[in-house]
Amino acid sequence: MNKVWSILFLAVLFFAFPLQANTNSNPFVLVIDPGHGGKATGAIGKRGKEKEINLAVSKLLKQYISEEHPEVKIIMTRTRDVAVGLDERADIANKANANLFISIHANAIAKNSQLNGSEVYTFGLSRTKENLEVAKRENSVILLEDNYKQKYEGFDPNSSESYIIFEFMQNKFTEQSVSFATMVQKQLVETAHREDLGVKQAEFLVLRKSTMPRVLIELDFISNPQAELFMLSKEGQEILARSICNAFTEYKKDFDRKTTTKTVE
Repeated sequence: MNKVWSILFLAVLFFAFPLQANTNSNPFVLVIDPGHGGKATGAIGKRGKEKEINLAVSKLLKQYISEEHPEVKIIMTRTRDVAVGLDERADIANKANANLFISIHANAIAKNSQLNGSEVYTFGLSRTKENLEVAKRENSVILLEDNYKQKYEGFDPNSSESYIIFEFMQNKFTEQSVSFATMVQKQLVETAHREDLGVKQAEFLVLRKSTMPRVLIELDFISNPQAELFMLSKEGQEILARSICNAFTEYKKDFDRKTTTKTVE
């Protein structure tokens, strides 16, 4: 009789707690990518550089998510002021089997110093000339990489013709990417009080080879004096990081729910 009860007890344990074992063996992996670095300064404002803003916000984002989601494994493509190739950033995420890739940037435009606001991009074909120009600016960082012509198969970031190749690329994870991008944009507007420039698509090389849901966040315009001051301030960086963290919490909750449902099925 005792043997029978032991078997029944073990069976109850097995069926009651299968999801916990599955979750522990497969932690959620997040890759945070502070854009630019080293000699690739990114956009330059009157008081600061894009690479500095990107790294500061990324470090805070890692801190906040680590505190609220200790079960999440977080990898940063850079933790200091060093250059990292765009393809290398994607490779880091792919080798880690990441569940989500977040690339953080600050925007800029030479013609209009009054333009401000946040926008979040997913990988895809640019629908407007403005979107393509943003992609060109971010992609032009490869010109600072050694052997960039060989590494990027002759791709010219400043030539519109080079972007034709993206029409033939299969874009996976579109739905998840857009879903997270929408959550981030909502938080940047409601929590960080940034102007809403929307969720968009563009041909960013840093997102091209990443095999997971991925977004590129343009926090605001460093070319706008007020926006630059906000992004350079400790308070501004904290609010921006908190906004992205809030969006991650929402996305992770939805991810866990769907994963649990699939496991049960």
